Amino acid sequence: MKPAPPSPALQSPIWHPFTQHGLGQPTIEIASTEGAYLIVRDGRRILDGISSWWVTTHGHRHPLITAAIRDAADTLDQVIFAGFTHEPAERLASALIALAPTELAPTELAPTELAPTEPARNQPLAHVFYSDSGSTAVEVGIKMALGHWRNRSQPHRCRILALEHAYHGDTVGTMSAGARGVFNAPYQTLLFDVTRIPFPDIERQQATFDSLEAACRQGDAAAFLFEPLILGAGGMLIYPAEVLAEMARICRANNVLLIADEVMTGWGRTGTMWACEQAGIAPDILCTGKGLTGGSLPLAATLATAEIFDSHRSADRSQMLFHSSSFTANPICCAAALANIEVWQTEPVMARIAALAKAQTAAVKRLDNDTRFSGRRQCGTVLALELSSDTGGYMASVAPQLMAFFLERDILIRPLGNTIYVMPPYCTTAEELARVYDAIGEAADRFGPPVGRMQT
Repeated sequence: MKPAPPSPALQSPIWHPFTQHGLGQPTIEIASTEGAYLIVRDGRRILDGISSWWVTTHGHRHPLITAAIRDAADTLDQVIFAGFTHEPAERLASALIALAPTELAPTELAPTELAPTEPARNQPLAHVFYSDSGSTAVEVGIKMALGHWRNRSQPHRCRILALEHAYHGDTVGTMSAGARGVFNAPYQTLLFDVTRIPFPDIERQQATFDSLEAACRQGDAAAFLFEPLILGAGGMLIYPAEVLAEMARICRANNVLLIADEVMTGWGRTGTMWACEQAGIAPDILCTGKGLTGGSLPLAATLATAEIFDSHRSADRSQMLFHSSSFTANPICCAAALANIEVWQTEPVMARIAALAKAQTAAVKRLDNDTRFSGRRQCGTVLALELSSDTGGYMASVAPQLMAFFLERDILIRPLGNTIYVMPPYCTTAEELARVYDAIGEAADRFGPPVGRMQT
């Protein structure tokens, strides 16, 4: 006999992520999803302005992906992946390797002041390790890098380099690589030290290069872990592709591995399949998740070069990669990812991305003369700006007020403190974006400083 559903009057036993339950804020039960919308049981439609935490690419319940999940469930469920394999995982691995970014020689890059001046090292990504979340994919990447140097008899190469303001996840390794702050303060005793490289703001890019060069020359760096082009939870901070190319060149020159955290930036968010493509680089390790299944099911992957795989391949069992998860390479999730790739291959996804990026640029123009906003920036389909506030940073008190305000208007936007960002599914229309930016303008009227729009 099935237990009765909990009464709406009773408090839910669920502990929600990034939620302070002591504030007593209500949770909204979603009954169904469709396209760019979350649909409440009473029929209310909430426009998903952040792709349900950056995972939904094409739109909710894409029919091709949904059908693939249904078909796969008729054939397979979870299969132990140590010593076993299955067709969906094999096909997906081959497809991911074929889609992986390749490194361009300097002559193939657009001429820029910071373009690499040394021959590119073109080590193609050749092996795929499956996991179930972006955090875990990055954690695996860190372990691959450390294991690589240890198995190559260079255990002194054990330091991770990471950008200031970075956020790479909530596992212990990824918290360690992320910026220290409110996200990880309670767990400080668990974290290992990393070398922090200054974020390459426009006025201090040379300081970034000098700091990275000095860290690499110390001789103990195992890898440089970075979010390419845009830092997500760190505040949607954007830096140019030529800066990424120069940072990669510095690492290459010093034999420091490159770990690209493409968990958020991959699958078209920045305007190309992978953000690394815009810098003409192929990392030694690439981490992907979120949009890997179109946002339908949890699946992640860490891609590595043959060199890194071979450093773990040995008759010595102690040199294996010591990582696993019970649901590694879940067949149904792999089938969803294969269907996602089919969508990319059979539908005009890049045209939709270009159109959405253009629509974002057009929609935000209604805020051009509003002095209560600053720092507007855009990378592909992602746009962010700051609302003037008494306090900034992730814990700015205006953040929950803004989120509640947008929900009142049936729009899901989850600000990072006073940073408002819009990262919608690729099916979002210009009319829907207009609604979003109208609401952002209204939010300034409610929560911004008492300064009106400039007269033009």
